[in-house]
Amino acid sequence: MIYFLITIAIFLLMECVTWLTHKYIMHGLMWYFHEDHHQPKYEHVFERNDIFFVIFAIPSIVLFYYGVEGGINYLFFIGLGITLYGICYFLIHDVLIHQRFKWFRNTKNKYLIGLRKAHKVHHKHLGKEDGECFGMLFVPFKYYKM
Repeated sequence: MIYFLITIAIFLLMECVTWLTHKYIMHGLMWYFHEDHHQPKYEHVFERNDIFFVIFAIPSIVLFYYGVEGGINYLFFIGLGITLYGICYFLIHDVLIHQRFKWFRNTKNKYLIGLRKAHKVHHKHLGKEDGECFGMLFVPFKYYKM
């Protein structure tokens, strides 16, 4: 039971990490990598912004490695929480919102529509300043109203 709670807690904590990273790292120090993501059209299959998938995967990989050494321990479940959040992030951000894969094109789910609206508000700013809606899975309730 404790491992399940660790996984859920880390999953939820990752939304805070994502918000802080997106606002202060992606729109700050590492804007060079994130900038192409704010352009209206993608020129290539991959964008520089995709480096963040690798950056976020590294801690998960390390935690999985040390989490199975000598038997499964709590580190494995911290890595699992990060990985599950990464999967959700990918499905919401790259599949639902940016349609890099054409899987959930015509959703009528109010939650998913709200996420899409909030992200569009975030992307109306092409520069790194004046951003809003830096979260991914939890956005202000005003975006869920139809």
